[in-house]
Amino acid sequence: MNIIKSDKALYFRAIDPTDMARQHYLNDLIKKTKKKYLQLNIVHKMLLGFLPLSGLTILLAVFALTNLNNLNKINQSIVQADIPFMQATENMIDSLYAQELHGNRYIILKSPEKMELFTDAAMDFKNQLVTINGLPEKDPEVIEHLSNLHEEYNSTFLEWFKHIDNPSSSQEDFKTSIEEKQNEIIGYIQSITGRASSALNNKMLLASHLSLRALRVFGILCIFSVLVGVGIALLITQNISGAVKRLKTATLEISKGKFDHNPNIRNQDELGDLSKSFTKMAQRLKTLEEMYLDTSPLTRLPGGIAIENILKKRIDNEMIFAFCLIDLDNFKVFNDKYGYARGNKVIKNTAEIIEKAVKKYGNDETFIGHIGGDDFVVMTSIESFENICQFIVEHFDRMVVEMYDSKDVSLGCITQVSRTGKKKKFPLMTISIGVVKNDLGKFKHFVQVGEIAAEVKNYAKAQPGSLYFIDRRLRDEEKSGQN
Repeated sequence: MNIIKSDKALYFRAIDPTDMARQHYLNDLIKKTKKKYLQLNIVHKMLLGFLPLSGLTILLAVFALTNLNNLNKINQSIVQADIPFMQATENMIDSLYAQELHGNRYIILKSPEKMELFTDAAMDFKNQLVTINGLPEKDPEVIEHLSNLHEEYNSTFLEWFKHIDNPSSSQEDFKTSIEEKQNEIIGYIQSITGRASSALNNKMLLASHLSLRALRVFGILCIFSVLVGVGIALLITQNISGAVKRLKTATLEISKGKFDHNPNIRNQDELGDLSKSFTKMAQRLKTLEEMYLDTSPLTRLPGGIAIENILKKRIDNEMIFAFCLIDLDNFKVFNDKYGYARGNKVIKNTAEIIEKAVKKYGNDETFIGHIGGDDFVVMTSIESFENICQFIVEHFDRMVVEMYDSKDVSLGCITQVSRTGKKKKFPLMTISIGVVKNDLGKFKHFVQVGEIAAEVKNYAKAQPGSLYFIDRRLRDEEKSGQN
């Protein structure tokens, strides 16, 4: 029972079981529809949401094209029929007046030139009839009637020309007859021009009415489309905004360095997949931050910690690689003489040369590190390290001479005062590379790689000029294997 309370009494109304069943069915249908909608991915949700907009867009397009087609037909009728017709009738009247003028002058002067002008004016009238006959909305009866009237007009003139020498009373009769024929033709032309002008006005009014109606309907449909679009956008936004907000919060937390933050999104659509990828990305960022925390501010290359991590990972994964330890010879002497600014330029140029070498000969697994100062590291494959080292040596030698003053370049050395106060000559800078490979035996620890590479590099530094030296010694386990 439903109880309806009023100020005076309580009224009881029985609920119709049919209404209850119908309401229950509608509620159940809404719940099922909402559940199915929430299970759709974002693409399907967007497509489903844009179906009404697509229908409205098609409706707008059909309506607009239909009205444009109607307006185009009216405009074509005006441009191709009405305006040429009215122009032709104006030219006809001008031709009649021209005939009258040249005909009268011929009567007086009897000049063949005037007769020729009279004939040209008559031909122009006929040409205008041909123009009207070629129009899309022609009236054959009008054309025939104008042609007949003009023939009578011409015949009257020609008859007059035959009686030029008759008494004056006969001349006056011809003048009167010609004037009547001319007025008849002009009157008829003005009547059909008036009808054409009225039709033109009606077409312009119709075009204006169609434009106004199209504008109103188009405006209503556009407003309705906007409302539908806003409603759909709100529905879709409301459905995904919660997940987006959680992702935004997670982004802010990760930007603060909290890489373990979990967005906790349980959506089954792309946002759920994005949440999982986002979590993996956060863990990767955590690793990368740890690796590149000590990135060199001068060369923007990874520093010592990153180098150790990469080297340790490759040893643990039993990857075959070549470890190239790069050092500049006599850099300190150069830095002392020319200052840190030019010294930094040498370091940056060297880093650029290394990067170019790796870009040309390296692969996706090639790694560049900047230990600090004038020490660099390249880890790459066994197949590419020699090309990389050779590229670095050759390009460094060409680059480094540009960093010295021309006087020092010509001398081939620079002179500096040692700590003991004595002058000493130092050669121009060279580059030394010590290369260690693990294809001749595994390394037990990344520290072992660094120690052997430093030893090989020092041997290379003891040699004159820029060069790279490769450690080709077998590891202990390889030796025992050969025994």
